[in-house]
Amino acid sequence: MSEEGKYIYCITIAKADLEHFGPIGIGGRGDEVYTISLDGTAAVVSNSPVKKYSVARENVISHERAIEEVMKTRTVLPVRFATVAESEEKVRRILQKEQSQFIPMLKRMEGKKELGLKAVFKENIYGHIMANYEQIRIEKEKIAKGPVRELALVDIGRQVETALENEKEKHQRDILNGLSPLALEVKVNKAYGERMILNAAFLVEEQAEASFDQKVNEIGDRYGDKVNFKYVAAPPFNFVTIEIDTRAY
Repeated sequence: MSEEGKYIYCITIAKADLEHFGPIGIGGRGDEVYTISLDGTAAVVSNSPVKKYSVARENVISHERAIEEVMKTRTVLPVRFATVAESEEKVRRILQKEQSQFIPMLKRMEGKKELGLKAVFKENIYGHIMANYEQIRIEKEKIAKGPVRELALVDIGRQVETALENEKEKHQRDILNGLSPLALEVKVNKAYGERMILNAAFLVEEQAEASFDQKVNEIGDRYGDKVNFKYVAAPPFNFVTIEIDTRAY
């Protein structure tokens, strides 16, 4: 049997000595997620074996779901995935030693939200490229009329790839120019897949969220015929993540 410890999801402001958020703990055992509090700050935890969790989808989802549940009612500082302390006493020592760090960070994040936006070209972007890049259209028409040479196919493929990158850069610049003025901070993450334009996170004041939503909708209306958007509110993983080396306490 593995030693039992406490899996730490996030740090937050304590509203009571003990608060419960439901049987949503990591590991699929139905462990209760609750707070361990000390002098106004709290660690949100659940019982857990003291082990190294793999970065498996079900584990990451459980980690994020618990933080999202807490985020519904208070400010959170996400703790790095797979942080497990050996005991409740150790969690309290972490809170005691790091309180001078946690309190200013909680104040900095108070009243703010992370809003994530992903923008991906639809398949019809290639038709748009053919219609708007004359040289590519001419080359394709030549290929269609005569014998197909492998070199010509490779060349037109490169031209399409370059045109797609140009379109991505143009659209990314336009989207960021529209949204960045409404955000306190912006983090552009790595895009994946050949058609992804933007994978970004925006730290936004809660009172500015309605204006930000409106601007996202305006951009969506403008590009809706050729771009898919995924827009979500999330814990502020991109702007603050606490790393705790539990061996140090």
